[in-house]
Amino acid sequence: MFHPRIVVLYALLSICSTNESKIKNAQKPVRLFTEEELQRYDGSEDRQPIYMAIKGVVFDVTTGKEFYGKGAPYNALVGKDSTRAVAKMSLDPADLTYDTTGLTESQLESLEQIFKGTYKAKYPIVGYTSRRVLNEDGSPNVDFKPEDQPNFTVKDEF
Repeated sequence: MFHPRIVVLYALLSICSTNESKIKNAQKPVRLFTEEELQRYDGSEDRQPIYMAIKGVVFDVTTGKEFYGKGAPYNALVGKDSTRAVAKMSLDPADLTYDTTGLTESQLESLEQIFKGTYKAKYPIVGYTSRRVLNEDGSPNVDFKPEDQPNFTVKDEF
């Protein structure tokens, strides 16, 4: 039996993807990550992919291992949602969070430019953080919209 959150998520994704012409076939299924699951992909294991989330979107940044791998300059950003750190261009541990509360308009604009111009343009989406898709009470986040990415499809997601 599926967990109720997965059933709700699948229903939400089905509703959000009614325009099939915009959705392209996935190379790998997109998945939902809890904070604990995302931590496993922090670059510390040589054979494990390296994942980083921004704005609740989980990217596979393994091809940038020289930047994100173990001991690399931006390794602090991986294995978590680092939205605030990217917006502030900061590696301060206090900024390694999804929380955008109090960011300036300039920081939010920078975040959007980096999100679209660097991450969405360069790295494949492998999933979403559960925080982006579900509210704290487990109900669907109605503001969630699947990105129109070449590797996103609802079929066989979960």
